[in-house]
Amino acid sequence: MHRTSKLIRPLLALALLAAVAVAASGCGTTSADTERGRVLFKQKCGTCHAMAQAGSTAQIGPNLDDAFAAAREVGQTDATVEGITAAQIESPRPVNANSAISMPPDIVEGQDLIDVAAYVGKYAGVPGAAPPRVPGGPGAQVFANNNCGGCHTLAEAEAGGVTGPNLDEVLPGQSMATIHEDIVDPNKVIAKGFPPNVMPATYEQELSPKELDDLVQYLIESTSGGKASKGG
Repeated sequence: MHRTSKLIRPLLALALLAAVAVAASGCGTTSADTERGRVLFKQKCGTCHAMAQAGSTAQIGPNLDDAFAAAREVGQTDATVEGITAAQIESPRPVNANSAISMPPDIVEGQDLIDVAAYVGKYAGVPGAAPPRVPGGPGAQVFANNNCGGCHTLAEAEAGGVTGPNLDEVLPGQSMATIHEDIVDPNKVIAKGFPPNVMPATYEQELSPKELDDLVQYLIESTSGGKASKGG
């Protein structure tokens, strides 16, 4: 049987489940914010799933672009992909019959579920989908690709996140080595007033050495006028 045909049957079956999920979650009746969905996806889903538009490359769970590419090819709509995503989040199924890997149920709920499902529905499997381009050079792009502004405030990036420390306040005067360590091992030193295990500890695996260097340099230039020591 043709590969596409093999994939379409389960996708159509999931689409029926999706109709129930859409009704239950309100995805069809409540306004969705896909930009917010992208931030939530990076925080909640991008540590397991690869998706080009999110800039995520994790391989624990299915690659969502690969998972929905065949459906896109035969004309499945954003709404169908959105519904399938909502159904899978609300009632996760193992990767395969012999797999011990399964996504926790209700990893996002309510408006968060609506926004994440709409975001995946808009971009997963879409040819050429990529993170939005931003000014400011390669480090600024790494900052944007990884939704650092969803958790941190940084005036240069017009970011106002409050989940993590305000970078304009905590980074000036820090060394390149310290900033690098804070990114790749965020639980080593916890900023006062913030809980541990909030920032992902996977950036050393997800980002190339050059991307990490670009990000550190961008943070230094944005918060210290380009002045920082190279030592620890």
